[in-house]
Amino acid sequence: MNVIKSNGYRSFDFMTLKLKKMFEQIKHNMETIDGVAIFPIVSLLIFFAFFIGLGIWVLTYKKEKIDELSNIPLNDN
Repeated sequence: MNVIKSNGYRSFDFMTLKLKKMFEQIKHNMETIDGVAIFPIVSLLIFFAFFIGLGIWVLTYKKEKIDELSNIPLNDN
């Protein structure tokens, strides 16, 4: 392990080791929870449904309304 000291502080390697240990603890805690495997699947489904819905909304939006909204900054009102 390379530890480079600069201005009395340890280098990036020390922080990497601390983060690695923290993630190992989180991983251990998550493995002990029953049914935790469903959360990534649910998250992916929510993400996918949101962007499919957004795509449908954009594709079905009326052209006249888009033109009206795009001209708002140009109005003198």
